[in-house]
Amino acid sequence: MSKQIEVAVLTNETGAHLGAYFSALKTTEAVKSVFLADPSGKQVDLARKELGTKLSQVYPQAEALFQNHKPELALVTMEARQAPAAIDLALEQGSHVLSEKPACLNVSQFEPLVQKAESKHLNLSLALANRTNPEIQYARTLIREGTLGKIYGVELQLLADQTRLTRPAYHGSWYAHKDQAGGGFLSWLAIHWLDLSMYLTGASINEVSGFTANAGGQPLDVEDSAAFALRYDAGFLGTLTAGFYLKQGYQSMIKIWGSKGWLEMLPFADRPLDWSVNHNGKLYRFEKPLEPRGYTPAVRKAVLAAAGESEPLLTSRESLRIIQTVYACYGAASTGKKQAVPGL
Repeated sequence: MSKQIEVAVLTNETGAHLGAYFSALKTTEAVKSVFLADPSGKQVDLARKELGTKLSQVYPQAEALFQNHKPELALVTMEARQAPAAIDLALEQGSHVLSEKPACLNVSQFEPLVQKAESKHLNLSLALANRTNPEIQYARTLIREGTLGKIYGVELQLLADQTRLTRPAYHGSWYAHKDQAGGGFLSWLAIHWLDLSMYLTGASINEVSGFTANAGGQPLDVEDSAAFALRYDAGFLGTLTAGFYLKQGYQSMIKIWGSKGWLEMLPFADRPLDWSVNHNGKLYRFEKPLEPRGYTPAVRKAVLAAAGESEPLLTSRESLRIIQTVYACYGAASTGKKQAVPGL
């Protein structure tokens, strides 16, 4: 068995994906015990239900938790406005951090956290769980081994349901308010696809230009629609189309073209990965198991990294890179001018 560690979950009534996080911690053998800090008290029942005997103690405040325990990993899930203080506390107490995105309202809040993590030799990883999906790992290997040759271009598409935006409960949630969330579709969902484009190709986005809009006209002060042109530091270009456009479900695409072939990923159309090489007209399909995927393997990877037995889900610098990219997109949309993404 791997080394076992203790994990703190720092959350409140606004915590996202807690069911998935608790389930992942429960099934990860390297997790010895979990401590919960929830000032609202509203997540305690769920934690007890999902974690069972792994839930060792509940605290009303994170400060009290850290006074009594020194967990190797802190999992932070709360609204973007509240996350920086929680992350800072966990890092100060010597815990690696896995945080729900976007974890901040702007780059100036996040960059000092990365600096603190690095100064303490800790990991600060955003929970961009799609990285661990089997088809993503396979596609990354294809590209890294040169199967597609020199990358020429990228097209990204991620669409979700507009229906959720019509509900009064959503109008009152933190997701709908820029001063609490930092942004809308771009920082909550499209952040995954922007990150995957860089993770798959090994190239960073260094310049962006584009627009955001409230296409559906719901009473939100964040965007439900985004379209961007992307320049990568390896010299190729890409595009992103993203928004709450559908009645239900998701549509998505990641397409990458290279000098020796192309690949296409349509996960919500039951075509997780197809590719073609050498322009021979032959189509190859990923037919290996699609599990495990999602939060369980991502949390497991973060736990093993905190135990010193794995690379982190994202390095602190990779987490900063995607935050810089997302907020450069917002800068381009608000100014009408292309924005450079700072180099790391």
